[in-house]
Amino acid sequence: MRELFVGIMSGTSLDGIDAVLVDFSAERPALLAHAHRPYTITLRDELTALCASGPDEIHRSQRAAIALAHISAELVSGLLAAAGLSAADVSAIGCHGQTVRHMPDDGYTLQINAPSLLAELTGIAVVADFRTRDIAAGGQGAPLVPAFHAHVFSDATRSRVVLNIGGMANVTLLAPGEPVRGFDCGPGNVLMDGWIARARGLPYDADGAWAATGKVDRTLLDRLLSHPFFARQPPKSCGREQFNLDWLDSLLSGSERAEAVQATLTELSAVSVCEALASAGFRADEIAVCGGGSLNTYLVRRLQAHTRAQVISTAHWGVAPDSVEPLAFAWLARRTLRGEAGNVANVTGARGPRILGAVWPA
Repeated sequence: MRELFVGIMSGTSLDGIDAVLVDFSAERPALLAHAHRPYTITLRDELTALCASGPDEIHRSQRAAIALAHISAELVSGLLAAAGLSAADVSAIGCHGQTVRHMPDDGYTLQINAPSLLAELTGIAVVADFRTRDIAAGGQGAPLVPAFHAHVFSDATRSRVVLNIGGMANVTLLAPGEPVRGFDCGPGNVLMDGWIARARGLPYDADGAWAATGKVDRTLLDRLLSHPFFARQPPKSCGREQFNLDWLDSLLSGSERAEAVQATLTELSAVSVCEALASAGFRADEIAVCGGGSLNTYLVRRLQAHTRAQVISTAHWGVAPDSVEPLAFAWLARRTLRGEAGNVANVTGARGPRILGAVWPA
């Protein structure tokens, strides 16, 4: 008998929403359908603006949450139609929501979401608000995906790293016979996307083509790597609060060529990951990349230049890179309904395992 869940993820890159339909009845999850909806320029600009203080934030955030719920419901409808299923066939939707504040050291994180509306629109139970219980238990509330990574990607003979490059970058460290480890490394796409949007009016650097035309500015790179987050030991997580264009501007001399800045930001993302792995004392045989950054071929080449491990896509392990995170939140929703912990306490720093999220019934 099939055990069907939907997972919905929208990350700090603010590029759009990914949704998957997955069957958990076998030992390995079976992906039945995947859909993506990019944000409109208007919605992306609003969500970006909500990541910082501004006027009428409560009203604007709730309007944005309603818009996200309608987009998510349309994606769910499309998934069900593609699979020839109805809402009654699905146990629950795991919906992450859109992070606009992540302040675990101040005791909170905020994901814009409207789970009640999503449950009404779809007729399916919704599990949401995954991060706050971990933070209430003293954790960082992130990363939450390592438990899922361990479930699907562990290997009995090889040491593996799962590297998710979204707006921020995080790693999961999987070694045979050892507890799973994981942490945020620093900026993934967020600075690269922001810089090319400002300089060239483009949402992202396709294939890293523009960065590849520039020369890395070693002086600027050293300034960027001096951010205290990089020296901090895990558990740790980060967001746009630490890494944003205002911070970048404070480190620029003003004489840098625009393409050199893009090359340097790409190098920052690659170097910070590899230095974090070295600091953790982890020698990987393979590093599998997922998230939007996996499509940046220049970034992947720079990663390979800084490590002896083989850098590949999670597709080599059977899961498409754009499906990993929504699959993880479908899996976490399933654990919530089963009364099972979803966090890894030594990853987040929580006082112990916790059942994550809340349930909005169909």
